[in-house]
Amino acid sequence: MKKLLLAGALLFASALSSVSAQDTKIGPYEFKAVKENAHTPVRDQHRTGTCWAFATIGLLEAEVIRLGHAPVDLSEMWIARNTYYNKVSKFIRMHGKINLGEGGNAHDTFLIVDECGLVPESVYHGNEYGAKDEGHVHGELSGVLVSFANAIIKNPNRGLTTAWKDALNNILDAYFGVRPETFMYEGQEYTPKSFAEALKIKGSNYITLTSYTHHPFYSQFAIEIPDNWAWGLSYNVPLNEFTNTSIDALKSGYTICWDADVSDKGFKHSKGLALYPETNVKEMANSERARWGQASDAEVTKNIFDFEQIVVEKTITQELRQNLFDNYNVTDDHLMLFTGLYQDQNGKNFFKVKNSWDTTSLGKGYLWCSVPFYEVATIAVSLHKDALSAELRNKLNIK
Repeated sequence: MKKLLLAGALLFASALSSVSAQDTKIGPYEFKAVKENAHTPVRDQHRTGTCWAFATIGLLEAEVIRLGHAPVDLSEMWIARNTYYNKVSKFIRMHGKINLGEGGNAHDTFLIVDECGLVPESVYHGNEYGAKDEGHVHGELSGVLVSFANAIIKNPNRGLTTAWKDALNNILDAYFGVRPETFMYEGQEYTPKSFAEALKIKGSNYITLTSYTHHPFYSQFAIEIPDNWAWGLSYNVPLNEFTNTSIDALKSGYTICWDADVSDKGFKHSKGLALYPETNVKEMANSERARWGQASDAEVTKNIFDFEQIVVEKTITQELRQNLFDNYNVTDDHLMLFTGLYQDQNGKNFFKVKNSWDTTSLGKGYLWCSVPFYEVATIAVSLHKDALSAELRNKLNIK
């Protein structure tokens, strides 16, 4: 099977050439590549809340390459469709007392891989409601699913019928398409599960890390965010290990799914940067204070967030990170993919981020995230368990 999957390598060569390591200038920042890991091109989630599916499928596509196969375009909507079924089912089981929306977390994808397998995009586009080249739009679908689930919860028959699960599948099939039991790819017949096996992708091999003090370090807990409807568990580690693990994993050839708050004004997709500036001028060195002259606090803040010149960033502590999470200042907004590690002209580390929005930004769909922004705005990261150091795996009891 591996030989057959490798047959399509030449078809993807030109696509991969656009994501190879290269030094980049973004605004005032000059980024030099430390390590760029092979991955597939940017894809647009369009008008859906399925960033989690796009980010994790991007991770798995990169993993396919890392594991020695030709690149493959995997179906994000296969993951979304099967997850919607599980999400509605749990919402009904919980009497409607959990979140039911388009959002999700990385572990949702890993669960579906093991439960339902994977399929190529060419086999399951997942758009049966409009022109396929216009992108995915889930507004109507989301409203239909909520209305359907609430009608079941009302229990008008004084007992749930045996038909509602079939009805739910019919709704999902109507919007996404009927799920194939078998399909052909590169001259070979597969089931979704055998396709995942041929690619050597196993959901249970991927783990999630976070860093908060309201739970013990080196334990697991379900992060208390609305989109964690499945109550997926994350390993909790101190901030320094949280940061260093991501840096070391990228250096070792692994990509990383990044779950972060993008509502902070330091996140600017259009400008290709995610920074966490120090806005208190008194905290800056004398040379930095002098830069702003006699400007008012409002003018200083505006100038800093224009990102027209390199900014001084705030030092992030475990306490600050926890406080912002506890007070809803940092929330679970968006999932993306770290593809590489870069350094700016001052030798500071930056994560290169593949986003699932448009490619008209300054970074052409990518942005560069500073370590301070990562430390303050990251909810969690997900990656292959082999990317962790032996020491950390031992602390977490990961086999």
